[in-house]
Amino acid sequence: MNFLRRRFSSSDIQGDLTREEQSGHVNLKRGQSPSAPSSPSKAGSGITRGLFSSVGKSTTTYNKDRCKILLVVDDQHTDWSKYFRGKKIFGDWDVRVEQAEFSEINLASYSDTGTMVDMRVTRNGTRVVRSFKPDFVLIRQHVRDANENWRNIVLGLHYGGIPSINSLQSVYNFLDKPWVFAHLIQIQRRVGKERFPLIDQAYYPNHKEMLVTPKFPVVVKIGHAHAGIGKVKCDNHYDYQDIASVVAVTNCYSTTEPYVDGKYDIHVQRIGNNYKAFMRKSISGNWKANMGSAMLEQIAMNERFKLWVDECSQLFGGMDIVAVEGIQGKDGKEYIIEANDSSMNLLGESQEEDRKQIAELVLQKMQMFCKPIQSLHKTPSTSALYHYAINGPTKPDARQDISPTKPAPMPQPNFGGRPTIPPPMSNPNPPPTAEFVIKDLEESSDDTMRNLRKTFAGIFGEIVH
Repeated sequence: MNFLRRRFSSSDIQGDLTREEQSGHVNLKRGQSPSAPSSPSKAGSGITRGLFSSVGKSTTTYNKDRCKILLVVDDQHTDWSKYFRGKKIFGDWDVRVEQAEFSEINLASYSDTGTMVDMRVTRNGTRVVRSFKPDFVLIRQHVRDANENWRNIVLGLHYGGIPSINSLQSVYNFLDKPWVFAHLIQIQRRVGKERFPLIDQAYYPNHKEMLVTPKFPVVVKIGHAHAGIGKVKCDNHYDYQDIASVVAVTNCYSTTEPYVDGKYDIHVQRIGNNYKAFMRKSISGNWKANMGSAMLEQIAMNERFKLWVDECSQLFGGMDIVAVEGIQGKDGKEYIIEANDSSMNLLGESQEEDRKQIAELVLQKMQMFCKPIQSLHKTPSTSALYHYAINGPTKPDARQDISPTKPAPMPQPNFGGRPTIPPPMSNPNPPPTAEFVIKDLEESSDDTMRNLRKTFAGIFGEIVH
């Protein structure tokens, strides 16, 4: 197989992204990546970078009165504004992109006015402070990691009712991996273990129940973390007892699962209706394929992989961006390890294509959930009322369209020979709305025309006689 050699630690992924993007053009907004040193021709001096960055920001224009604000939660290695530059929604509405990490965001949410976000970011050594009300949110950063927990920010966004990809409900459900794994167990029970080969796992809320010795070797996962952090391989019960003592001081839950001697890792992703599958094999000798050096290749998507990711995409009310991680064992069996949401890593040479697909998906969702608010009742102008009074309604049924919806009272039968007096209205002094003004003007115009006809009839009648 033709493997693509690539490093897959978190810092190395960022470095590879920078090299790939800089090969096409130089984005002067993005700072240098520590793992990808730039040549003087690409980087330039700090003063030059600051000068051109300020010029680039000034050229990004949008209609302040007709724009929707998109908040992208991601690091600065990916400039999401370029994927929305020049894009329009609702015909002529611009998309204003505000990008920051969770650590650079604070907010206040109100039940009547929504959420106000304060963003404090540093761009090329310049401190930028802005406040705005986002209309939509794209979350591309883990809400919770080994030493970070931005649950309070997610609560504030949901408090203001801001739509997002994925939904804030699903993002909140991904704050604990055992919670997600419990839902994967439900999928396996519904579709069967052969079609959804989820790995066996045990959950311990604390260290006190970690007494039963599992079958070794075993993998112990402590707490909620990503990128291989908190995962320990135990080859015997002595190592297992040592890890149990570590769990005791961390005050975290833990899970154990059998160690699988794998040939390669499997990554299946879905972005909207686009599916991709990758295989990743470690070449550094680490039992964690996502640590150190690895080889990556995009493989054919089959119905088995599609079932995995489709079933996971239906969790927590539905997810537009989802990934399933698995292992191909040397025993010939496949094992599903976990599922990830919109903060999943993008792999391979198609990362730019994946980001464009995410941007198109965001635009589609903004078309659905961010429609401009229009007034339902418009007060007609004086000239419009005058035109209506002189020319009458433009349609035969115009009076029915503008008349009050309350039906008129039925006339009462007259049994006494006296003229029938109509019953009084429930509201004798209705407010002078546009409907009543138009009706009065129409009635007065009818009286005027009736008087003119009588006058002309009298004049012409005298001339004839």
